[in-house]
Amino acid sequence: VHLYLIHFVLGLALQYRIGQLYMISKHSHEQSDRGEGVEVVQNEPYEDPNHGNGQLTEKRVYLNSKLPSWARAVVPKIFYVTEKAWNYYPYTITARRISCVKHTFLLLQCSFLPKFSIHIETKYEDNKGSNDSIFDKEAKDLEREVCFIDIASDEIPERYYKESEDPKYFKSQKTGRGQLKEGWRETHQPIMCSYKLVTVKFEVWGLQTRVEQFVHKVVRDILLIGHRQAFAWVDEWYDMTMDDVREYEKNMHEKTNIKVCNQHSSTVDEIESHAKARVCQFLKHIAHPHT
Repeated sequence: VHLYLIHFVLGLALQYRIGQLYMISKHSHEQSDRGEGVEVVQNEPYEDPNHGNGQLTEKRVYLNSKLPSWARAVVPKIFYVTEKAWNYYPYTITARRISCVKHTFLLLQCSFLPKFSIHIETKYEDNKGSNDSIFDKEAKDLEREVCFIDIASDEIPERYYKESEDPKYFKSQKTGRGQLKEGWRETHQPIMCSYKLVTVKFEVWGLQTRVEQFVHKVVRDILLIGHRQAFAWVDEWYDMTMDDVREYEKNMHEKTNIKVCNQHSSTVDEIESHAKARVCQFLKHIAHPHT
């Protein structure tokens, strides 16, 4: 098990709640294509005795082609990450686990997948990322790696880069914010921080360290891209009310589900033909891991 505490400082205010919802919906739609991406299964109000009123969202994330070759060798061709999120802004919880199509020939490959999980707790505060003890109640005695991420200067994978979404060049017409230069966190107003406590768990001997490090890099990149987009899209969501963004969210979920789900109408026979080949490949990999 590996814990990371990630600090994302943003040139936004704690009212970022609307921007967060807008960004997640638009980002999911943009990243969904050819049967891969995000399918929204559930999105409804939820009440928690400790955290109060919030929103429960369940999604399926299909991303086989985005895995490195060594990971594709040991997971089914048809699988998805189940994500559940409880949003009690300014506190949220996100949990992810791997699932796969239930079929006889896939059971062997799926057997180790429940050992993998990602748990993310998020808290938002109006500060510059100075609260290192923000999660002491949740993980006081657990060792963690602390990362400070700068949305303006830290790099994202080249294939996701857009100059229009680069905080160094973007200038908001509605708020005047943007074109963040070196040292911006010391002078920018408004300012807030998104604190992420990320727990990655993959208890499979021989693969644990490699997988946990890889997942941390992927989570870091996804979160960095999302926070950059929330900042660069501020003119699109700044005037929205909560009702406006919920309606936008609903429409985008419907459009995104169409993009993703239409590609997952394979018959059982088609799945079986893929599954047999993948089981043989999986067994070969286990027997000869260095070939």
